[in-house]
Parts: sequence; C-alpha cells; structure tokens
Amino acid sequence: NPADIQGTGERMSKEEYAAMKKQEREDTWIRIDAQAQEVFRDGESLQKFLDFMAGQYNMPRVPGLLLLYSQNTEVHLVRSREEWRRENRYPQPDARRYTYIIQTEYEKDGVTRQGYTIGEGYDVGETSGRPIEERPKQDIRTLLSAVLKNQDVRLQIPDELPEGVQAQYIPKQRTIYIRNGMPEVTTFHAVNRELSCARLDQHDGSYKRNKVNAQAYCATYVVGKYYGIDVSGFNLGAVAGMQENGQKDPQELRSFLNDVRTAAYEIRGHINRELREPEQEFVADNLFAVGEGQKPAKSKKGREQPER
Repeated sequence: NPADIQGTGERMSKEEYAAMKKQEREDTWIRIDAQAQEVFRDGESLQKFLDFMAGQYNMPRVPGLLLLYSQNTEVHLVRSREEWRRENRYPQPDARRYTYIIQTEYEKDGVTRQGYTIGEGYDVGETSGRPIEERPKQDIRTLLSAVLKNQDVRLQIPDELPEGVQAQYIPKQRTIYIRNGMPEVTTFHAVNRELSCARLDQHDGSYKRNKVNAQAYCATYVVGKYYGIDVSGFNLGAVAGMQENGQKDPQELRSFLNDVRTAAYEIRGHINRELREPEQEFVADNLFAVGEGQKPAKSKKGREQPER
C-alpha cells in the first residue's frame, strides 16, 4: 500500500514504496556484511560477538544477530510493540527503537517458504510489565548430567585415548569418546565441542573434522558463556586468524557464524529440556491398577473345567 512519507502527509505511489523498501533491504544487508567482517577482526572482537550471541534469549538467526549487534551490543531480546503487548509488557516512553529482522512464512506454488521483513522493535531491558522468568544458575555437575543424558549419539569412556585427545566424535560410529578423569569444566566443554561437531555432520559422507572444528569450538564457548561456566581457557584469536581477520567474503563469514549458532542453539535447547524434565518418580497405581481377573473354576477333583 502507498505510504506516508515521514509523517508529512505526502503519499508515495506503490512503485515508489516498493523502491524504498528495496533500498532499505539493500542498505540493511550492506550493514550486516560489514558487521560480519568486523566480528572477525581479531580475537577480542570475535569474543564480544559470541558473548552477545550467548546473551540472547531466543538467539535469532545470524543476519538478525549481526544487525542488532551493529546497533547495540547490550540488547537481549527485541520485539515489536505488538509482540510485547501480547506478553503484557510495554516499551517505556523513552525506549530506543531498533531495526530488526522478522522471519516470516509464505506460500508459493503450494509450498511453504521462508522469508523476512524488516521492522522496528524494543529491547526487553526497556520494557515493563509482567516479569520475565529468570533462568536459575545451575552448578557444573547438574549441567554436565543434563548434557550427557538422552543424546542422539553414543557417549563412551574408553580405557584410553591417544595423547592430546580430550574427546572425539567418530562419525561412522555415531559415537563420542570421552577421556576419563578430566576436571568437570573441561569435560563439559570437551563434550559440547564434540556434540557441536556431531550437530554439524550432514550424514552425507562429506564430514571432515577440520571443516567444522573451529565452528564447534566457538559454539562450545557460547554454551559455556550462556550457563556461566569458566571460558577463560578459550583462544578465539586463532579462530579469527583462520578467517583471515574478517577479510573473507561476508557470506562465507556469515555461514561460519550460522554453524556456530546452529550447534550452540541445539545444545542449549537439549540441556534446558533435560533440566526441565523431573526425575522419574514411582507412584501407586490406585484407581488405574489392573485387576487380577477371575481365577478359573476347578472341578472337585482339582482339575480346571473345560470350556463349553
């Protein structure tokens, strides 16, 4: 529909409006690509972006993350005024508006497709209303137990592993081998690194560890940061160097970050589901107990009566 030009009352034609939106999208992608390159400038820059990724409530897709990060490195959850209203929260009068990407679905030729639109929203930190449920801090043993339970790959502690191997995902066996006796924090990170490798395995025979290990390493950092686990032992400068300190094609850099986001998001989701699941408790069947049924009648000689 034709639009009002900056509140002046002057109306644009459909063609002018379409051209404006096209230019808006092009400008947005230029901004996103520039930010992708800046993220990999050095280890400190990459660390700050991964901290930002870890701090997101819903961890939107990478273009959306980069766009928000380019505006404010401290936001955690951006939604439109209407979305916040549905959750009984409202932007404060002086709340800053952020440009963000809204994922959409549409149907074409009978097929549901993914699309996006660009909108304006407000960060959760500048809204008020119904309280947001806080995530309780968990100790390392609880987190380690959650990450080890109900995985779709086998987790095995062998008698020994080669020197220098903390844990390793073997794709043909769909198994992660874990060194015994490591400190709990080291085990947590090592297992998550290998789970990240497993998440990035497309199961088409193309898996190469050296193609995904840097992404898996970053995803491990994100998961550790999200749960408040010590991440001081990570060397992200080496990863930035592997990406030519941001000089690679922006699309390739975004693909790298998308792998990081995919693995971290799935591992985080698994841990959170396991933390929500209560331990199995045995309770009496009572009303729904299965009856024992009638015992077959016996003859006077003690034999069962034949059916008639």
